[in-house]
Amino acid sequence: MNAPSRPGETDRFLTHLFSAQSARTGGVVRRKIGEVERKIGRARLELEVRRRGYHLIECGGQFVIVCSNADIRLVC
Repeated sequence: MNAPSRPGETDRFLTHLFSAQSARTGGVVRRKIGEVERKIGRARLELEVRRRGYHLIECGGQFVIVCSNADIRLVC
């Protein structure tokens, strides 16, 4: 899906997402896939997650972002 047409919306969305307390402390944040696609686009989120060295998981209509660059072990 396309990025938003309003200037600054992408930056505001990302700032809000990654300034959440759980993101700042190495925790997990999640957003509905539809919201991400509507506001910034899937590719832009993936780019920002990769840039930060974090991990992005897609599950059940949600993007789950692990705000840590530590290795992940999927248990089940």
